[in-house]
Amino acid sequence: MGLFNKFKNIFKKKEETTEIIEQEEIKAYDKGLEKTRKEFVNELSILGHKYTKVSEEYFEELENLLIMADIGVKTVMKFMNDIRNRVKKENISDTSYLQEVIVDELFIIYVNGESLSDKININNDGPTVILMVGVNGVGKTTTIGKLAHKYTKEGKKVMLIAGDTFRAGAVPQLEEWAHKTNSIFYGKENTDPAGVIYDGLLKAKEENVDIVLVDTAGRLQNKTNLMKELEKINKVIGTHIPNAPHETLLVIDASTGQNGILQAEAFKEITNITGIVLTKLDGTAKGGIVLAIKESVNIPVKFIGLGEGMEDLKTFDIENYIYGLFKDMINDGK
Repeated sequence: MGLFNKFKNIFKKKEETTEIIEQEEIKAYDKGLEKTRKEFVNELSILGHKYTKVSEEYFEELENLLIMADIGVKTVMKFMNDIRNRVKKENISDTSYLQEVIVDELFIIYVNGESLSDKININNDGPTVILMVGVNGVGKTTTIGKLAHKYTKEGKKVMLIAGDTFRAGAVPQLEEWAHKTNSIFYGKENTDPAGVIYDGLLKAKEENVDIVLVDTAGRLQNKTNLMKELEKINKVIGTHIPNAPHETLLVIDASTGQNGILQAEAFKEITNITGIVLTKLDGTAKGGIVLAIKESVNIPVKFIGLGEGMEDLKTFDIENYIYGLFKDMINDGK
């Protein structure tokens, strides 16, 4: 069992690490995924006690359990097919051993033989422009604020540009985040977003800004209008700074479950999404959405929200994620 044993070694190292930053990250994932772990892994363990031998009844209950974790019906069907094939091929009859195969296959869903980078594409020649998209109410503005905090703390010069110009209160709300995070701000209300972004980027270049975070409108009701607006914004950004935006991050509220998948699919149709930010992952037992998003839209998760604090937006790490989900189960198997 290559991957499972690999994980055991990874978890052992994680639990024994003396590096303070790494310890904090592990604790954040551990605490943030607690609800999903309690619901999903506990149920999986109960299932293993209920059925000691692999059977059709076991498969049916496992399938329901995976769907309840919000991994998504399409992903679950493929996953169950892979599990059945491995059971047949490797002649597996013991459900406790099969749990190891389940961890293996869930990891494979995310990695899938590819090297999906969770790293932000940094521009080494001028400002790095990160365009933030997502429907209203998912925590987009707060996420921008937390990213600004992260980058200013790293010693970067950060600018926030308010491209959501027509939503009441959106511009002052972003300006407040700029003050909180010691970032430069540019924005005007009730005017063409592309024009505001154009002027904001001029200022960013003049001020030698390192990171520019651009807010945008979150109206998905009329996809055609939003597509045109984002096309115009992308054109303006590219005119100012070649190959920009360097990232277009879609913010999704993890607690909305399958609705979040629909949002990802809709936004993928209208603009080039390079990464996902999953907010409020700590407040839901549906942590499987990370796997569902990867399987549905094949876009890497780049950040996850594991709490309300400024420090609780974490760079996504697949090993820490698997650790946060399965540490109890793997520790039981030590």
